[in-house]
Amino acid sequence: MSQSLIDLVNISKSFDGDLVLDDLNLSVKENEFVTLLGPSGCGKTTTLRIIGGFEKADTGKVIFEGNDISALPPNKRQLNTVFQKYALFPHMNIAENIAFGLRIKNKPKSYIQDKIRYALKLVNLDGYENRTVDSLSGGQQQRIAIARAIVNEPRVLLLDEPLGALDLKLRQDMQYELIRMKKELGITFIYVTHDQEEALTMSDTIVVMNQGYIQQMGSPEQIYNEPENAFVADFIGDSNILGGTMIRDELVEILGAKFACVDKGFGNNTPVDVVIRPEDVELVDPDRGTLTGICTHLIFKGVHYEMEVTTPDGYEWLVHSTQMCPVGRQVGIHVDPFNIQIMNKPASEDEEAVGVNE
Repeated sequence: MSQSLIDLVNISKSFDGDLVLDDLNLSVKENEFVTLLGPSGCGKTTTLRIIGGFEKADTGKVIFEGNDISALPPNKRQLNTVFQKYALFPHMNIAENIAFGLRIKNKPKSYIQDKIRYALKLVNLDGYENRTVDSLSGGQQQRIAIARAIVNEPRVLLLDEPLGALDLKLRQDMQYELIRMKKELGITFIYVTHDQEEALTMSDTIVVMNQGYIQQMGSPEQIYNEPENAFVADFIGDSNILGGTMIRDELVEILGAKFACVDKGFGNNTPVDVVIRPEDVELVDPDRGTLTGICTHLIFKGVHYEMEVTTPDGYEWLVHSTQMCPVGRQVGIHVDPFNIQIMNKPASEDEEAVGVNE
């Protein structure tokens, strides 16, 4: 079992009176790929900058291997940061850019040359030592920024939306490159993004944040299949999120119809939020459905069809299926009990922000 490498303990941070992080606690294990995921302004980049030493928390501690490093400057911490703007030096060639940190540490010339060759091989840019920064594509510049970070042998690599400026195909290629590099290097990655697909693709652990709070932390599978609240369900992938009533254990009423489910412990006749993923909605003959509706929208997405089915009360169900249902057809809606996720309904806006789910 890998041990905790970094612990953020009771971290709070405000800017100009606006609370950005509120009593945040987070543990990161060694050799883990952790992604901080959330919308703009949720506090994810501020969290990364506090770990890196670029921001100082108002309260709380940053613990590294059991030692409080809260007061250490960035250059004294065993980590390196790759920013969205790669901050390469245009007046230096690629080798000089990569060697910059090593030269500051007065490393021997032969050591530096070996490290440059190793780093360029790792990022699949062998032979680029004498190229200029301006001659590289965005994706190549991003790789050089990573190479410059890893030659310093950090225990932790912090990445602040490093793929944000790349086009879709290049971004997807770089996702796989980062996964490969992480495995080869055996170091801890802490990655910031607002891109859900990116987080699901690369992470061992996803930390979903909103309004300065951690909403949920878990594996990509847990975050997607078992969201703990409506925010997480809505932010990670597409969802049908409906108000419902938990009639009793394993039975929930949605839009006036009773659906069997597997959840227990919510009490009787309790208002709840219900999450059903669009791929888990089965369209069947009307007489076989728990609800009926009319297919009102159809788009072919390549892998599947995306459809909307409107029920008599006006709710538009989002449905993903490999089977096409033509617009105008009446259908039944069936959902397997295991695919219905029940969550407590927040009692207030404050509780909704905090992500309380007892």
